[in-house]
Amino acid sequence: RFEKLNGATSSVEKLLNHLSNSMPTFTISAVPPYPAGTLRKALKKYSRFLKSLCALGWLIGAGCLSPQQTEPVRRSQPLLGTFVTITAYGTKRTETLSAISAGFEEVKRIDRLMSLHRADSELVFLNARAATSSVPVSADLFKVIQAAQDISTATDGSFDITIRPVADLWGFIWKEYRFPSAAELAGALSAVNYRFIELDPATRSVRFTRSGVSIDLGGIAKGFAVDCASEKLRTLGIGSALVKAGGDVRVIGSPPGQNGWTIQLEDPNKGGRRQEIVLRDGALSTSGNYENFFVLQGRRYAHILNPRTGLPVEGSRACTVIAPTCMESDAWATALFVLGSERGFELFGGSKSFQFTLEDGTMKRSMIFPAF
Repeated sequence: RFEKLNGATSSVEKLLNHLSNSMPTFTISAVPPYPAGTLRKALKKYSRFLKSLCALGWLIGAGCLSPQQTEPVRRSQPLLGTFVTITAYGTKRTETLSAISAGFEEVKRIDRLMSLHRADSELVFLNARAATSSVPVSADLFKVIQAAQDISTATDGSFDITIRPVADLWGFIWKEYRFPSAAELAGALSAVNYRFIELDPATRSVRFTRSGVSIDLGGIAKGFAVDCASEKLRTLGIGSALVKAGGDVRVIGSPPGQNGWTIQLEDPNKGGRRQEIVLRDGALSTSGNYENFFVLQGRRYAHILNPRTGLPVEGSRACTVIAPTCMESDAWATALFVLGSERGFELFGGSKSFQFTLEDGTMKRSMIFPAF
């Protein structure tokens, strides 16, 4: 079935009709299929068929049958506490727009499951009940919590989704900033430990082993939402797209005629020195202390907290991670930022693709992080 594209339909239809009328039938036989007197006619007919087939191949190669848009379709919506932008190329603008809308619906679906800012979210329901009984959860929520636990184990708790009580103290979740007392921090930290979460894959349920535990998926759920939107675009036939939510990006394929998508890395010092990375079929996330922070008595306090001390992480300005999925890049960017550059390179410098920007502006890259 061929669509009417670039006025090529009539010629394509004529060519297909000619092919169907002239295509020969081949028979495997010990006796020649044509009598000697008709062999010349058969060869001429077969020659016309080959020429027609070559013409059809030229049309396909020239893109007449399935051209891709040379200009992208781009839409943005305020979601997940930031702006989510989806950019896509497709063969039909209406179908591309429909796929983008479906991608936004996936982001909204994950927000309904994992947001702390919605009283009706599944995560809020879980936090309210898991200290008293096991709570069955959706496949997506279980998947994200399990992934978070795996990264917590790999980093010895540098990534910890039970950080919520401490984040509440500092006011970072609702952006109502304050400096907590030492006694307040000690009390909140008593409920912060990823080992307080028990998962049962058989029943797909979650339980907290002590009271006061509360999960915050802010360091991983946004990346997962980007993944879900990207996969929805792919299933709807989009072969070239970019989904961006704040510092989290995932790309499919590449724009027409290019090797990949050009991603700009923000300058943590806001000096306009942005770096560019070409990314294809992958994800990239940046965690840093230059967006969500407050200043008290001349000192900056940023939203990425050390689960061991309850204090904002210092020593780095940003950490950028490249990974196959945005859920991975999102969580690992936070985990490595908390772990710090020295320990991060010691443990993962040969296995993860990441870059640190230190407080003095120095950049350090792992062995497999792309050069600019």
